[in-house]
Amino acid sequence: MAAVATGGMGAESSGSMVAAAGKSNVTSFQRRGTRASGTDSGGPRLVSIAGTRPSVRNGQLLVSTGLPALDQLLGGGLAVGTVLLIEEDKYNIYSPLLFKYFLAEGIINGHTLLVASAKEDPADILQELPAPLIEENSKKEFDKDEGNCKTLESNIKMKIAWRYQLLPKMEQVKPTSSSRFGHYYDASKRIPQELIEASKWHGFFLPEKISSPLKVEPCSLTLGYIMLLQFIQNIIYEEGFDGSNPQKKQKNILRIGIQNLGSPLWGDDICCTENCDNSHSLTKFLYVLRGLLRNSLSACIITMPTHLIQNKGVIARVTNLSDTVVGLESFIGSERETNPLYKDYHGLIHIRQIPRLNNLICDESDVKDLAFKLKRKLFTIE
Repeated sequence: MAAVATGGMGAESSGSMVAAAGKSNVTSFQRRGTRASGTDSGGPRLVSIAGTRPSVRNGQLLVSTGLPALDQLLGGGLAVGTVLLIEEDKYNIYSPLLFKYFLAEGIINGHTLLVASAKEDPADILQELPAPLIEENSKKEFDKDEGNCKTLESNIKMKIAWRYQLLPKMEQVKPTSSSRFGHYYDASKRIPQELIEASKWHGFFLPEKISSPLKVEPCSLTLGYIMLLQFIQNIIYEEGFDGSNPQKKQKNILRIGIQNLGSPLWGDDICCTENCDNSHSLTKFLYVLRGLLRNSLSACIITMPTHLIQNKGVIARVTNLSDTVVGLESFIGSERETNPLYKDYHGLIHIRQIPRLNNLICDESDVKDLAFKLKRKLFTIE
């Protein structure tokens, strides 16, 4: 009776609750858990952050990559506290588009952005973000694509090997409402200037940072990597993304985007020679970065020209230090560009690694042959 009184419930109330639970086949334990997860439970919950949702498989908090089809392949989205590595295509045409989708999704959901680049000014990158599609327009675009696919199937019947006929087709998730998880974007239009001005973002442009004097102790990391790690660390701890301020009622997500990491523009010679002096500089940077992300409400996307790295051992280490790895293979300049089998697509997408979070196995798609195309306004994966 003392325990019941401490919980704020009398014997009469507890008895009525058990009786009600018996009628509805719901135990009192589930009833209390439901009540505890209500709005009056006290304190903010992570799942209440805009643009996030918990994974139904492992309970990890997820954010959208800005491409719903990619979210589906990654098990529902990109887990908070992890790194998504995108292997750039040969001519770097389609990987910047995925990079901008990720940033645009953060602006739409009110997340804080951190954009780092050694090639383009972050302010210029934000000006080139795609505009979100309205629900009616996005449905029209999907209807057009499906109509063209049906016309092609009726006019052209290609002979495919029997083992490909048994593979299941990947379903395209159509947009249902503007408040759902993940949005669709119009690649032919730019995001409204009002949304950019209302958003909170931080820019790291390497040429500007290098010009300013900075005293650092000599180590194996290049100067660009050291300055970027210090910049990310300051943003995480100063703005409370590490959870150091439990009194803060409004929590948010920090979206980190790093462009062309590992290229010579970052002062790294990993793409120039096979036996480079800075072979461990990039891997140490990823190791420290993952440590910062694990203890913070942040998600990171990195584009890297892995096709320029001559040392395959470095690529293997980079893959192991990344949580999720997605590779883009463009048909431009290859034999597949003239192959009639791929004439309706612009390249292949390879899901090379999916993280194992809070479980022993990872969810992998049964479909291994994935192609992407950029037609009209949408970037689609089939």
